[in-house]
Amino acid sequence: MNKNILSSIHSPKDLKSLSRKDIQTLAQEMRDVILETVSANGGHLASNLGVIELTIALHRVFSSPDDAMIWDVGHQSYPHKLLTGRYDRFSTLRLKDGVAGFPKREESLHDIFNTGHASTSISAAEGLLTGRQLLNQNGKVIAVIGDGALSGGMAFEALLNITPSTKNLVVILNDNKMSISPNIRAVSEYLSRLTVRKGYQQFKYVFDLAVGKIPILGRRINFLIHRLKRGAKGIFYRNNLFTDVGFEYVGPLNGHNEKELEKVFRNVKKIQAPVLIHVQTKKGKGYSLAEENPSVFHGIGPFNIADGKLEKASSNSFTKAFSQALVDEAQANSSVTAITAAMAQGTGLEPFQQRFPSRFFDVGIAEQHAVTFAAGLAAAGLRPIAAIYSTFLQRAIDQVVHDVALQNLPVVFAIDRAGAVPYDGETHQGLYDICFLRSIPNMTVLAPASAVEMRAMLHYALQLESPVAIRYPKNTCASECPAFALPLETGCGVLTAASNESSVLLICTGGMYPETVAAAEILSTHGSTADIYNLRFIKPLNEARLLKLVGRKYRAVVIIEDGCTIGGVGQYLEGLIQKHCTGIATAVCAFPDTLFMQGSRSDILKAAGLTGQQIAEIAEQLQKTQV
Repeated sequence: MNKNILSSIHSPKDLKSLSRKDIQTLAQEMRDVILETVSANGGHLASNLGVIELTIALHRVFSSPDDAMIWDVGHQSYPHKLLTGRYDRFSTLRLKDGVAGFPKREESLHDIFNTGHASTSISAAEGLLTGRQLLNQNGKVIAVIGDGALSGGMAFEALLNITPSTKNLVVILNDNKMSISPNIRAVSEYLSRLTVRKGYQQFKYVFDLAVGKIPILGRRINFLIHRLKRGAKGIFYRNNLFTDVGFEYVGPLNGHNEKELEKVFRNVKKIQAPVLIHVQTKKGKGYSLAEENPSVFHGIGPFNIADGKLEKASSNSFTKAFSQALVDEAQANSSVTAITAAMAQGTGLEPFQQRFPSRFFDVGIAEQHAVTFAAGLAAAGLRPIAAIYSTFLQRAIDQVVHDVALQNLPVVFAIDRAGAVPYDGETHQGLYDICFLRSIPNMTVLAPASAVEMRAMLHYALQLESPVAIRYPKNTCASECPAFALPLETGCGVLTAASNESSVLLICTGGMYPETVAAAEILSTHGSTADIYNLRFIKPLNEARLLKLVGRKYRAVVIIEDGCTIGGVGQYLEGLIQKHCTGIATAVCAFPDTLFMQGSRSDILKAAGLTGQQIAEIAEQLQKTQV
């Protein structure tokens, strides 16, 4: 299709003069571009296809950035990016130095607030609005939430914080999974549209003011009318939470009828009070495969548009290894349960869900609840496994400490996407779990390098009477070697490569094993041999065993870790070696104290100085200092 209209949109102002026919053409062009780009680069497809008409209507009626738009989670912001001057670069979506897959303040004035985790938009909107009011600035603040984000407790905390002084706040609830029960549509739409009309609002203001001046009885009459209005709404609305907490509720509206959305938005724009607009959209709209399987096309790698098949599907990913091991453990042990925070597919729990539906729990995007719920299962005598991405486990640190560790409950945390996470940018990097988990009493932290180690570690974790975390990257498992099949000994790792001639020891966490092997191979081509020690245990550590190994023959030790340097296991081990061993040069290769943007895994590791080549160079420099 000739994308004449979309290519002419350089800012939201360019939308204002489009005809109704042009808008329909524009919506289709946007769908085509998003589909083509995501099929090539990977990304979030279904959620973005579902908000195209909604995004057009928002930008046609409101005036970004004076009217601030905050996109919850951010994975539904692709149409917003196309309409705010980024069409020319959209083919670089999620690539290194390209257009980000989430809103980025650094990228555009129209990206008011960075988002990558769920349920933050309403809180941020309230803060932004309050700040603007204190600075005497005008304009609406619009939070677009949905796609499961309303299931997060933080969203409800923000809703309950609404006060009569919260003016100019608009919350768009993008309901694309029927998570809110349908209302009686005709009556609901009629009353909602009536209440946002200017005449109604003016009458309401004057009437409330006049009644309030009636001596003694004024407040009681206003209260009675307020109660009657709520009672009437209760007859027609099954869901009146939003009105109860202070919102003018509008909806449900057809999120794909751009003309009707505009009409409502123009009325809403005149209201000073907080308004919640309930919009129903179809996830994957316009691409039948995504409409039929929205969860599959929520976040997806490069795929073939014709049949939806992934171009590259790893046959031995860590996620798949965990998934298979979990099903086997659950088959043998009926007390094994599994919990996810709306990520059953991403964490590999779908096979478990199909085999053991009564032992599977999806709590929605609510990581805090997921962890404490798991603690409750453990207290009841079950063996819960909470499968949560590293970046999202950050949202539940207090629950890990207070509800699990302090009670020493046997909850197993399966921490996917640990270390470098490709393409999603800094909000999704799994770099901090090592430093915060190592500091928690009673916690065991494991890091497998292969599928065999994953299976052994999951079995080991389910035998302990204390909390365990198993962390692993979004990557393929390393090729198996005999050392990976050795039984686990608490606190001990394994030598996977050793030579009597080696004077260099490379110590690594499991997720960095491939890069460590690459470094050893490069050293070998340069005439130097290096032994490799896979830690297995990040906590606890058998320090005596490790010091004995290090002090036996090595002159240089490099510790490679897929976590941040500050507070990491590498920093700790380096201090331990320097304290107890003499004449040994040490270095730590880990993620420095900075943010890591989007790109491939190799892009991110290179930026952090963690490729095989870079590790080898550090090892060579250490050897030179010992000459």
